[in-house]
This record gives sequence, C-alpha cells and structure tokens, in this order.
Amino acid sequence: MSLPHLLLCSVAIFCVLYAPQPLLSLFAESYQVAPAKAGMLMSLTMLPLAIAPICYGLLFTKRNPLRIIKASMLMLALCCIGFAFSEDFQWMMAIRFMQGLLLPAALTAMTGYLGRTYQHSQLKRSMSWYIGSTIVGGYLGRTLSANFAVWLDWQSFYLLNAAVLIILALWIKPRRAQLVNSPANHPLAYLKPLKQADLLGLYGAVFCMFFCFAALLNYLPFILSNDYKISDPRLIGWVYTGYLVGACLSLSTPWLSKLQASMWQILSGLFVMYCLTIAGMLWHNFWLFLVLFTLFCACMFMIHASAAPLANQLSRAESTVTNGAYVSFYYCGGALGSYLPGLIYQRWGLPYFLLSLLIVCITGLSLVWRNHYYARSNRARLPL
Repeated sequence: MSLPHLLLCSVAIFCVLYAPQPLLSLFAESYQVAPAKAGMLMSLTMLPLAIAPICYGLLFTKRNPLRIIKASMLMLALCCIGFAFSEDFQWMMAIRFMQGLLLPAALTAMTGYLGRTYQHSQLKRSMSWYIGSTIVGGYLGRTLSANFAVWLDWQSFYLLNAAVLIILALWIKPRRAQLVNSPANHPLAYLKPLKQADLLGLYGAVFCMFFCFAALLNYLPFILSNDYKISDPRLIGWVYTGYLVGACLSLSTPWLSKLQASMWQILSGLFVMYCLTIAGMLWHNFWLFLVLFTLFCACMFMIHASAAPLANQLSRAESTVTNGAYVSFYYCGGALGSYLPGLIYQRWGLPYFLLSLLIVCITGLSLVWRNHYYARSNRARLPL
C-alpha cells in the first residue's frame, strides 16, 4: 500500500467522523431533539475512540493491518449508507456508535502499518503526512457535508463518501501479514510504566485541550444560528475554514522549540493563548469571534503537535502503549466535551458555555505549569 493511497483512505475515514458536526442544528430541527441530544451523534462516536486504541493495539499485533483497514472501510461505507437512509434518530445514534467502534480499528491499523513499514526519518515524515491528512479529512468532512446539505441534501454527501470508501478499500491489496511478537504476557505489564506524574499530567492537559476543542466545534452550528443569526448551512460550513487556517498556522510549532528550550514553558504559553481566545469570545462580535476561532484552532493544533512527541520523550513504556494512552485521553476529552457543555449551553446560553470551557482550559494550563515548575525546580537542585 503506497503512502498516498493510505493518506486518501485517512481523509475519507475522517470525513466519516466529522461530517455530522455542522449538521447538528439541522438534525435537531428535523428530528425534534434538543441540542445536547443532537451532540450525542459526536459523543457516541468518540466514546469508543477513548477506550479502544489501547485494546486494538494489543489485539492487532497478530493481524495484517491492511486487511483490518480494508474491512473497516467497507463496514464504514455500509454504515454511511444506513445513516443516509435512516428515518429514526435512535437508529442514527446506534450507527454512529458502530462507526465509533470501526474508526479506531482503522486508525490503529494505519499507524501500526506506518510504524512497521517506515523507519527513522521516513517514519517521522510519513507520520507528519498522516496527521496532515487527518486535518484535511476533518475539514472536508465538515465543509462538504454542510454545503451538500444546501446544494442537494445531506444524505447525498454520505452516499458519496460511502462510494469513495468502497473504491479506496477495494484498491487495497493485502499480501503477506506483517506480524510483531509482543514481549509482554499481560496487559497490565504494558500499562504499569505509564504511572509517571509528569506523563499523567500531560495526558490530563491533553484531555482538557480536546474537551474544549470538541465542545466549541460541536456546538458551533448552534452558536452561529442562535447567537449570531446565521442559518445558511453553507456559511456555517465555511466558518470551519478557520479550522484549516489554524492548522496551517500550527506549522510554526517546530520554530517555537528553537526559541525556548523548555517544552513545558512552550505548552504553558500555548495554553495561556488558548484560554485568552475562549475568554475573548465572550464579547459578542461575529468578526472577532471568527478571528478568535481561527487562533483557537491554531493553539489546539500547536499544543497537540508539541504534546505528542513530548509524551514519547517522557514515557518509559513501549511506543504503542504510550501513543495508545495519549489517543485515549485525547478522545475521552472529545467524547465528554461534545456532550456535557451542550447541557450548559441549552440551559444557560453562550456566556456560561464559554465560561465552563475556560475553567477546563485553565485546569489544563495548571497541569502543564505544574510540570514546568517541578522540572525547573529539579534543574535548580542539580549540582553545578
């Protein structure tokens, strides 16, 4: 399987994950459900993503990753078709939960395939391209689903995405299995090295980071339609362009490490900016909101790009377990963030919604700053 082929598969898969997000207000109106319940279409998909990566990582050591990617994509295509023709909201939620079980299987197999196929600098480069494809897939899934809802209907995008998934899956030609023998004989043997205070603090900060990000992006359609009176799904979809611009701005992350040697200090500064963008959104101005939303996305991607390699540097556990735990904390924050703040929003409105996100973001900042403080104290105690 070539790298461009894998990247196209990643884009199509992430379209599945994020396509419902700009349509949540449309679903809430069409199926007569509350915003928080509509937000469960995202929560139900992210919940398995919060648990499954570590389990799948252990399970797939004896399996051919290409076969897993192919089977997962074909089943995701069937789920997309079922979602498009569903007339019952409960059935839609059941399909989204099924997609949540399939998505981490495909994503874990993809990263596993990259880890087995590429080495050293090639691995770093291929992983960078993979992360970029996830950003592009998230952007296209949100933007195209919103625009298809106006051009044709929202179901047409799901049928198109299903067709793309089937074509890309049939293009995969698994040959021989690439097996990895695991030295551990019990799952707890993998997890025990993760019990480091600084590493757990970093995981907690990542949880807070994606909690805020998932919450704001999940309820962005409701905020734009209810608080800024923007009802056209096309305009709502194009507001997500800030997501892509923010991703482009995050490419400057490696440059930050040249300015400051301490990654904890860099993360602390990024979390401060993250908090300020949320606080600035309390001023009710659409253009200011749009600028701050773009900076908000940039901060999130920069924190993500800094925290992921730092976790690997800190951890004494195996790489697959370290990254599996990172993904689990990441999507656990997303699962809770895509639902719980919606309860606050539908009862008390946008100001209290943003304040709740600000509190969570400040918690993430305190975890990072605590690690920075202890790292600085330890350096000061070192003998000269």
